[in-house]
Parts: sequence; C-alpha cells; structure tokens
Amino acid sequence: MTVLNRKNIHLICGGKNHDFDFARLELLKLLAEKQHVRVTISSDYSRQDQMHSADAMITYTCDLLPDESEQDGLQQFLREGGKWFALHGTNSCLNYNREKKHKEAPRGARRFFEMLGSQFQAHPPIQQFTVRKSKSHPLVKGIKPFKVSDEIYLCEFFGPYECLLETEFNGTVNGFQRSNWRKNGKVPIMYLHPWEDNEVLYLNLGHVRSQYDMQARVNLNEKPERGSWKSPTFKELLRRGIRWALKEL
Repeated sequence: MTVLNRKNIHLICGGKNHDFDFARLELLKLLAEKQHVRVTISSDYSRQDQMHSADAMITYTCDLLPDESEQDGLQQFLREGGKWFALHGTNSCLNYNREKKHKEAPRGARRFFEMLGSQFQAHPPIQQFTVRKSKSHPLVKGIKPFKVSDEIYLCEFFGPYECLLETEFNGTVNGFQRSNWRKNGKVPIMYLHPWEDNEVLYLNLGHVRSQYDMQARVNLNEKPERGSWKSPTFKELLRRGIRWALKEL
C-alpha cells in the first residue's frame, strides 16, 4: 500500500459577480477526496504566509488583482516550484468606461497576467458550446468532446502556451472594448503556460452565479447559473487539475 505524504493547497476564492460560496464548497468537496491534502483558504492574494507554506495554489476569482508586493509573492511561489491551477475569472478584471459605454480590461498588473499567460477581454452571452481536445496529454487523456453552457472567454495571451482543450468562436461581442472577434477561430479552454522553470495550468470554464450576486442587474426570480459545474467531464478536469497541482499526474 502506497502512503502519500501530506500536501498543502492554498485556495483563493473571491471577487465580484460570481457565487463564490458555491464554487468554494464544490472545490473543497473535490479536495476532500484527497485524504492527504490539507487546505488553507483566502478571499484574496494577501495571505502570503499561507501561499508560501503550500505545495500548490488554486484560484477561482473575478475582478481581483494582486498588488505589487503580492505579485512579488506570486513570482517567488512559482520560482520555488509551487504549482498554480487557475480557474475561470482568475484572468478577468474589468473597468467600465462611462463615456464609451463599454467594459475595458485594465493594463495594470502586467506581471500577474504574464505569469498566468492570458488576460480576459470579452465574452459572448452564456451559451451552449462543444469543447474538444486539442492535443494528447495526461490532463485530457480519454476526454471526449463534451457540451457545456458557460461563458466563452476571449483573451489576450502573453507568451507561449500549450492548448489542451478548445472550442470555436467567430463573431461580435457587445459591451466590451474589443467587440470584433470574427477572425478569432479556435479559442483555448484549457492550457499550460510555461513561466521561467515552472508552468501554470489555466481552465476558463466554471462560471457560476446566483440571482443575489448581481442584485442591481439581475431579476431575483431568475434561477442560479451553474453552467459547467453540472458537467461530469468538468468535474473530472478539476480532479485532474488538482492531481497535476500536487505533482501526482
């Protein structure tokens, strides 16, 4: 019988416009399947002590950017060999330009997006789409094409990346600084991004929101949005991402 040594994971889950309580609980359920894993939890990047005592970090955030000292901490974490599994809105932060009446992706925190490998720019309305494997890799071995209802994140990329899962989008997106994505074609859904001697894993599926997370703009009679979280394949990808972060895949 193989006995695994204890591993520590730091989970950062917080921000705006998402049901972070739901996402946090679902991720903790998956992490609880690993009996040798212990988890610390934060709602932002300020708990550098917890991050640096962890073997791996998982982030599910939106509109949450680390400041300069926190970016220093992230760089140190990666340089020391820590693994980072980033989800959904981790790469998303938007400002609203009232004059032009559209949302813009801020140009600050450049180091953060370079570590992560991408920065969100826009997404069409939530819709059903098919996700397909784009190459052979243990993270996606045996994963067949699957359909989800989610946000298709259209991004700017920083440096090389190894695309593992993809979908397609060609069209326009209203309400964002960049609206024309007619020549976009294939959209990475899951990728590995090399950074110095390490790499970061990013999976952009996972939008979740209840009617209480955007009360000023959402009808309270609407049903909660659970999207990809209903998909067994998405849950399997999360399990594999956790194993990758623990260096067990």
